[in-house]
Amino acid sequence: MGIKRLYLFLLKKFIPIFLMTFGICMFIVLMQFLWKYVDEMVGKGLEISVLLEMFFYAALSLVPMALPLAILLASLMTFGNLGEQLELLAMKSAGISLPRIMRPFIILLSFVAVGAFFFQNNIIPLSQVKMWTLLGSIRAKSPELQIPESTFSNQIEGYNLYVKRKDKDGRLNHLMIYDYSEGFNNAQVIVADSGRMKISADKQFLVLYLFEGKMFKNFNKDGIGSSEAIPYMKESFKVREMLIRFDSDFHRADESILQDRYIGKNLADLQSSIDSMTAHLDSIKQMNARAIYQQSYRKELEGAKEEDTVHTEEIPDFDRLCRELPPGRQVMLLRQAKNAIETTKSDYDFKAAVLSGDEKEMRRHHTEMHQKFTLSFACLIFFFIGAPLGAIIRKGGLGMPVVISIFLFIFYYVINNIGLKMASNGMWQPWQGMWLSSAVLLPLGIFLTYKASNDSVILNADTYVEGLKKLIGKRATRKIEKKEVIMFHVDNAIWGAQIERLKEQCETYLKTSGQWMPYFRFWEQGGRDPEAERISVQLEELVTEGSNSDRHLVLNKLMDYPILNGYYPIHFRISRTVGKILGWLFPIGLPIYLLATYRRKLLLHDIRTMTQVSNELLNILKNETYEPNEHD
Repeated sequence: MGIKRLYLFLLKKFIPIFLMTFGICMFIVLMQFLWKYVDEMVGKGLEISVLLEMFFYAALSLVPMALPLAILLASLMTFGNLGEQLELLAMKSAGISLPRIMRPFIILLSFVAVGAFFFQNNIIPLSQVKMWTLLGSIRAKSPELQIPESTFSNQIEGYNLYVKRKDKDGRLNHLMIYDYSEGFNNAQVIVADSGRMKISADKQFLVLYLFEGKMFKNFNKDGIGSSEAIPYMKESFKVREMLIRFDSDFHRADESILQDRYIGKNLADLQSSIDSMTAHLDSIKQMNARAIYQQSYRKELEGAKEEDTVHTEEIPDFDRLCRELPPGRQVMLLRQAKNAIETTKSDYDFKAAVLSGDEKEMRRHHTEMHQKFTLSFACLIFFFIGAPLGAIIRKGGLGMPVVISIFLFIFYYVINNIGLKMASNGMWQPWQGMWLSSAVLLPLGIFLTYKASNDSVILNADTYVEGLKKLIGKRATRKIEKKEVIMFHVDNAIWGAQIERLKEQCETYLKTSGQWMPYFRFWEQGGRDPEAERISVQLEELVTEGSNSDRHLVLNKLMDYPILNGYYPIHFRISRTVGKILGWLFPIGLPIYLLATYRRKLLLHDIRTMTQVSNELLNILKNETYEPNEHD
């Protein structure tokens, strides 16, 4: 009963955050959509209902983009809040592991993933067809007529309009209309003092009422039926009504055009289309193969008998025969050969283009089929990335989780688009391209879940700083403080003998060991240095013994000893057999060996430092320099 209450508590934490983040993500992707297509919608006098319908279908089509991001952000925020408020720590202290804490979320998001699959399979095709059809209809609609002042406007096809000034009541002053709708040879120019303009009731015509003007019209010589040329006709008018065809109404395109494309098909329809296209392509390839065979020299061998397959006669010298012909005949033969080659090449290029188009369409069907599954899988992957990250960083709110979510989602989006591009172009198989993003992010999710379950500190900056320091040879210094209560006092004679043995070992190691260890010897030893390890162990024992001293000078000098613990050529233990294998695999073994050589150089420097510090300690003990303490 207690664990059920805990699961309900966790779900109550997650669901409101998930709904909030989903709304935020939908708003962001819709704004991106609006930013992309706003120029095609503005200024066309569209009704609010049409715009709302467009945004509704766009929102449905953008769910596959917003849903994984919302899950990632919600899981990050939920587990970040649990960690920041120490609720996650309390649950772990009660013996509840992180995978068990994640169990109700996994069950819930499994249902979400299944729902996302059915949504992608049944709803998305319908919404995409309606969205792209409606967007195409909006693109085809003529914009509202907005004639600027003091400049020519060509918004109406076949006409140029000029208005010097527009009054607030809609009156147009000093108009000039250049009409070339019937061709430039029959162009006419109309100049009017003023005028008014309106749209006809059926929204098919633009009605112009012109006042106090003149009309100039060109005539063709053939049009007047006379041998005399008449350059133009001039006509004056007080009032003139002019009709200009201008379709400003909104017409919806036919949705059946896109329903036959891959975006308007569900899983069953895609599979049926793929089967039919495969059979069609196979038949075309067989026909092309037969045509190539019939056009080649091999067709002459079809009726050849077995005894006729061996020819002993010499192959004629075609170049010699061609040279014996007259020059005109040679040119004609070469021209015929060239034409035949170009015709054959054009025929093959056309057939290849047809096949390429059909194969690309079939690849798009395959990618669309795989995409219906990748959305559901991405929902689960992003949870297994977000939840462990939230448990590790332990930061709630919209700060750090938003930054990490945007970075990871952009990475996912780029990888997914790369895979889609590769699959669409035929460079990769469709399943390889569409599952590329999942294959990249799944190991990351597994890694983060494992680290979070083991309370790893992978996002602790100090961990990486210390690792970098070890790599470049800058390590932490020793810190030794004087003990207030000393249980075992240092015997200077015995301790001095230990220092002397350590010094001798260091000197011997420096004489017998060079910076470059033989390559195969290095790998036979498993990448380790046993003598250096023994020196390190003896050093730590000596420092532990010397830390019981009550003399400040000795304690300060002990801190000059370098820390060798864990500072070997490589940090992992491997057997001699594995070491030999890695040694022979030069692409793997050589870089490790070079890194080990660099670390060995630093090791030799530390051993020289140990020799110098040992000499200084021995001098201190010999001189018996004494610092009185508070008990003296």
